[in-house]
Amino acid sequence: MRRISILGATGSIGQNTLDLIGRARADYHVVALTGAGNIAQLAADAIAFNAEIAVTAHPERLNDLRDALAGSSVEAAAGEAALIEAASRPADWIMSAIVGVAGLAPGMAALQNGSTLALANKESLVTAGPLLLATAKARGARILPVDSEHSAVFQALVGEDIAEANRVIITASGGAFRDWPLADLAHATVEQASSHPNWTMGQRITIDSASMFNKALEVIETKEFFGFSPDQIEVLVHPQSLVHALVGFRDGALMAHVGPPDMRHAIGYALHWPIRRDLPVERLDLAQIGTLEFSAPDVARYPALGMARQVMDAGGLSGAVFNAAKERALDHFIAGHVDFVGMSQQVSRALDVMGPQMADGSDVTLETVARADHLTRQHLDQQVAA
Repeated sequence: MRRISILGATGSIGQNTLDLIGRARADYHVVALTGAGNIAQLAADAIAFNAEIAVTAHPERLNDLRDALAGSSVEAAAGEAALIEAASRPADWIMSAIVGVAGLAPGMAALQNGSTLALANKESLVTAGPLLLATAKARGARILPVDSEHSAVFQALVGEDIAEANRVIITASGGAFRDWPLADLAHATVEQASSHPNWTMGQRITIDSASMFNKALEVIETKEFFGFSPDQIEVLVHPQSLVHALVGFRDGALMAHVGPPDMRHAIGYALHWPIRRDLPVERLDLAQIGTLEFSAPDVARYPALGMARQVMDAGGLSGAVFNAAKERALDHFIAGHVDFVGMSQQVSRALDVMGPQMADGSDVTLETVARADHLTRQHLDQQVAA
């Protein structure tokens, strides 16, 4: 029986992971489930899966969690230290699906124990890729990608010599506003940005898809995880979201991963790796689909992609600055402090001001990432207040 923990169990990735585990309950023992404010869902899942511990990130909700778990054998805990302790409990496989840079420290704790980390938290590699990979190597741990694009690249490289690969293409749906006139983007509402044409995801990642900040993070993640150089990484807009990535080789061949827009595919691959098992996902009818469309992204519509290049060139803690600025700008958009276009403007200014202070020469540690994150968020808040 495999010991499993899910960090970020109440989000869409966590819920899809539980769906797969629930279909083969006898194969798994759930160690820890963590979440944020959705206490009812967290408690219900912890009880249903007989988890050892349930943890909410919000200390002020601990009593609510205890009440929801009353009568069960599930331990309740809350706060950052509790999240890290839960991630440190011995487990064979740990899903890292906490949203944002908050997932970095728990993911690192899991790797310290030598666990297999299924990484859906792209911010960990963006902010501290070298640290994460070095920790995994030192502890004999393994990181498996769960983002659909990076899972696709990972699968396309099976049986191949990565040294023979000279090109990687990750695809993007284009998000909610891919067909909008550019002049209308400044008037886009939070509700409109929160509706994805293909994927069912949480609000924040859906808005990040509309701005393509999510794809910008994935470009950086591709560099960190696989070691491709920035000039080898391309992005194509693919409205159908069926081809998730392609890997090109020195002989001109392209290996593509094609599958339905269902995160259980990538989650299931990581869960069952190195073998494949049946998954409850749609079987594509290519004859019915008929046509697959691809186009180059409009740099004016998606300035985040250019910022990703800037971050990769700068190195050091620039990824931490970029991610913190992106997260805080999104907070400001949701709160109504900036418009949709203003998010990109805030992040760009933060990179120009904060980036040079955090470029190569700065050691990437949990402490320096946290400091860069704090200072960048502070900078953006001062912009709004000014």
